Amino acid sequence: MKIHQFTVDEALASLHSSYDGLPQDEAESRLDEYGPNRVEEVRRESLTLRFIKEFTHFFALILWLAAGLAFFAETMQPGGGMAMLGYAVLGVILINGLFSFWQQYRAECAISALQKLLPYHVKVLRDGEVGLILAADLVPGDVILLQEGDNVPADCRLLEAFLLRVNNATVTGESRPQARDAEPSTEENLEHSRNTLLAGTSIVSGEGRAVVFATGMHTEFGRIAHLTQTAVKTVSPLQLEIARLSRFIVVFALTLGLVFFFIGRSMGLSFWENFIFAIGIIVANVPEGLLPTVTLSLAMATQRMARRNALIRHLPSVEALGSATVICTDKTGTLTENRMAVRALYLDGQMLAATAVQQQLALTYRRFFEDAALCHNLKETVVEGKSQTLGDPMEIALMQMAKTCLGETLAYPKINEVPFDTDRKRLSTIHQTPKGVVLYSKGALEVLLPLCKQVQIGEQLMPLTAGIRQDFVNAQEQMANQGLRVLAFAWRELEVEQAGSAQEQDLILTALVGLEDPPRAEVPEAIHKCRKAGIKVIMVTGDHPHTALAIGRQIGQIQTDNPVVITGEQLRKLSETQLRLALNAPDIIFARVGADQKMRIVAALQKKKHVVAVTGDGVNDAPALKLADIGIAMGISGTDVAKEAADMILLDDNFASIIAAVEEGRAVYENIRKFLTYILTSNIPEIIPYLAFALFKIPLPLTIIQILAVDLGTDMLPALGLGAAKPEPGNMSRPPRPRNERLLNWRLLLHAYAFLGVMEAVVSMAAYFFVLHRGGWQWGERLASQDPLYLQATTACLSAIIVAQIVNVFLCKTPERSVFGAGLFDNRIILWGIALEIILILGIDYTVWGNMVFGTQPIAFEVWLFILPFALAMLLLEELRKFIMVRVRR
Repeated sequence: MKIHQFTVDEALASLHSSYDGLPQDEAESRLDEYGPNRVEEVRRESLTLRFIKEFTHFFALILWLAAGLAFFAETMQPGGGMAMLGYAVLGVILINGLFSFWQQYRAECAISALQKLLPYHVKVLRDGEVGLILAADLVPGDVILLQEGDNVPADCRLLEAFLLRVNNATVTGESRPQARDAEPSTEENLEHSRNTLLAGTSIVSGEGRAVVFATGMHTEFGRIAHLTQTAVKTVSPLQLEIARLSRFIVVFALTLGLVFFFIGRSMGLSFWENFIFAIGIIVANVPEGLLPTVTLSLAMATQRMARRNALIRHLPSVEALGSATVICTDKTGTLTENRMAVRALYLDGQMLAATAVQQQLALTYRRFFEDAALCHNLKETVVEGKSQTLGDPMEIALMQMAKTCLGETLAYPKINEVPFDTDRKRLSTIHQTPKGVVLYSKGALEVLLPLCKQVQIGEQLMPLTAGIRQDFVNAQEQMANQGLRVLAFAWRELEVEQAGSAQEQDLILTALVGLEDPPRAEVPEAIHKCRKAGIKVIMVTGDHPHTALAIGRQIGQIQTDNPVVITGEQLRKLSETQLRLALNAPDIIFARVGADQKMRIVAALQKKKHVVAVTGDGVNDAPALKLADIGIAMGISGTDVAKEAADMILLDDNFASIIAAVEEGRAVYENIRKFLTYILTSNIPEIIPYLAFALFKIPLPLTIIQILAVDLGTDMLPALGLGAAKPEPGNMSRPPRPRNERLLNWRLLLHAYAFLGVMEAVVSMAAYFFVLHRGGWQWGERLASQDPLYLQATTACLSAIIVAQIVNVFLCKTPERSVFGAGLFDNRIILWGIALEIILILGIDYTVWGNMVFGTQPIAFEVWLFILPFALAMLLLEELRKFIMVRVRR
């Protein structure tokens, strides 16, 4: 047997303790044996190591290699401009590493957050005397005293309880306060036992005495903490794709560099000419601005999401959310408003909505509304100068309903009380009212019915016949089937001399009330958007299955007649294969599940190749939040533990905000493809000059520093503008992208390299030769590196690439739609980027510092006029391609 199944005496005997607690010397001995009552931190990766990793990933290593080669080349051939290349690449590494570390830094606060839920001091009985000790000094066998407002410091078994109710939401996920008593339990699971208190939970009302049976990492709380620390965070789809893309680009660039190094050697070029040539090919193919652009784009997306109440803590999670195929959401506070509200009344022999109670009906049934207003254990307090009502949310909802219907706040003096307990299942209070002494009672219908002799129908009191009894039972079943918590209400008048004693007999039955935690108004529409977007929503809650099912139907998550509902107990009995098969059900709900079970559900979905988003607010949710592709914590009701484990925090605790964030996340992936196309397009006009230089022995049309001017200068802001583009129309009407879909695929490569890139290469080389021939250059003629004609020709080549990229940014902005069908001026960042491009190229072409740094020379106005028709042709050819593609799809 387990300790919660023992009697009080058996539980104490099993721990070698007594009702008066442990002797002080025994407690000290056990502290040495079991250790302090605290959550221990496991060793984890140091902050320094994570900082270093930002500068040593695969793409960064290639940039380090490129910088090293550049500096080596500069030492062997000084004055070749390779040192400037090296410094530029180092700048890229430094800026990207620092920015990524800053944005992705996740503070190691999970353990301190866990400790915040545990009290620092606790009242303990030792040697029969009450003392105050540090919670860390508690040991198994200690007897502690708890009362309303206390946090539970360790896993305890109750020895006695007086009106004790506990809020288990942080550990089990149950939203309603749970009554607790000291009787032996028949439950198999500790967390559902009525005589146990779990570390990290809080006492809502009442007081009790309990014996500690588990401390520190041996508690349920500690077990969850261990799961949170040891759960391995999955790599986001975007991180995987960036890694694949980096490998492809690097291998492609190095291969081309080696190939053309040997081509140059075969053509008789010197070693150093070949070396510089090969480095130029590598630099031209490696988009140095890719990672900074991706990082900045994700950071900007986080700002847009924050405006939609979704705070991103981990940058790759932006895109991961857009890839989500399943959202595992808890119920309380996310799908619902996290407050109890009266939804239905069975009054006057009819089922009424709470809002349908008229003033006259409220006056007729005044005793019922007095019952709702007065029969409670609520307390009024002042917090920061404002009056607040503390206690059971259900009782607060009943009191507010009575105040609304009666139009006044009742405060009749309480004379006596017959408290609620698990056997009685009812609460009765006796009050002095203006019309005499009245006993008010509320509780389960099955316990109040036998105590009632009459029923109030209208203004009359009638005998409680078998037919009327059945009507009340039927009404209760109707409410329960809707997932409502049902309470019955009864009253009777007492003589003054009876006021001091319990007189729970001959009561007058008045009404039934159905309460619920109402769904958020925005959630049904959000669920509909999920279905339309091909995202499956699975409710995973610690609440009762009936409640979960009723909410699921109300919000539209459940649409079939026979949904699958799996409880935690049933889940324990399912094999891995059975669980995966069960997850194929179109509508499925998991109820009363624990922390490890939530992790198991997430892991099973991931093995089915799903991208999983998980919501949560309690300590029990933290392990699943960490394991998921994207963990989403509640910003208002969430514990610090959940927030530290999550990738995203909902500032308004609203499920609808997740869907808004999904829309933004989907846009991020498409936007990355847009600026990837934009960046890669310029690689071709950067490579072609080197090929022409090697194969046709013409003067090199573009220098390495000019390539960097494009990749790290003029291209950056327009690329960011593409990354900040708004979601395309129909974004949420398409299914999530397949998990195996590549960010860089053949379609994108062909479009960027074989179509847009070729057109830009034609523009740039045409401009280069135009300037050379205007200056009298003859084929085969060699030009000095500082020859004004040569400098003007390379300037024309660079300028043509910039003009083509200005056109290209609009072409990439709408890859599926015509440029003329989309707003040309709806993206300010692109417009600012184009303005900056123009300013930069004019500065590079026509200022002394620009000429000196980039090896340029001012070009004539006729050169610009020569370039513009080519840019216009590029626009028209891309529009023709889009038109043909649309016709082919149709």
